Amino acid sequence: MNKLKIASYNIHKGLSVFNRRLVVHEVRHALKTLSPDLVFLQEVQGEHRSHAHRFDAWPGIAQHLYLAGEGLTAAYGRNANYQHGHHGNAVLSRFPIRNSYNHDLTLHRFEQRGLLHCQLDLPGWSQPLHALCVHLNLLGYDRRRQLAMLVDVIGERIPQNAPLVLAGDFNDWRRESTRLLGHELGLVEAFESLHGSSARSFPARMPVLSLDRVYVRGFQIEVADVLSGEPWSALSDHAPLYTVLHRGQV
Repeated sequence: MNKLKIASYNIHKGLSVFNRRLVVHEVRHALKTLSPDLVFLQEVQGEHRSHAHRFDAWPGIAQHLYLAGEGLTAAYGRNANYQHGHHGNAVLSRFPIRNSYNHDLTLHRFEQRGLLHCQLDLPGWSQPLHALCVHLNLLGYDRRRQLAMLVDVIGERIPQNAPLVLAGDFNDWRRESTRLLGHELGLVEAFESLHGSSARSFPARMPVLSLDRVYVRGFQIEVADVLSGEPWSALSDHAPLYTVLHRGQV
């Protein structure tokens, strides 16, 4: 088991742009066509009682469990709480999730954010894979503070020689995170490594901003794509990132 297919996707709570249409069923089908080993999801609706009444086809279980289906296991990190429910990040994995922990990155009540850290057991690997899913704030000052928090968490909790994938919505159109995470943690951004610049993933119909990232340590990067066009352009406001990683020595 030395090759991993990975997707990172802000699913906009399973609703289309402007929240007009329920698309979580289409998201599930689209993700399944990728046959992913690991999926990093942001803006996953754990519960929303108002939407459950509004949409007849609203799933009867939390979105991370629905999207995982029978083929994947799921971990969820609740970040934002409100009157009708909550949402957060999720990791879906083809492999057993040994444990998971959600680190609070919230700086103020207007943007409740977090870092979901999972340890995965892969067959034949001498170490667990550390999978981290994150969603950062919109303001640059906030993001820099959250990146510093993220660096501290990873530095304290994850061995330097451990395989690691950090993915999510960094809201980093200024492209500040790559230099910091490379310098402090030795992380490599997948799309930038292959193509020379960060992936443009927002808005999904005509991506111009580089908001989403896949950072890795201990892997070779074979594929790094933005999944634009149909069906993705009609689903979330973000386009998903798709990466294939190779680990030569496990």
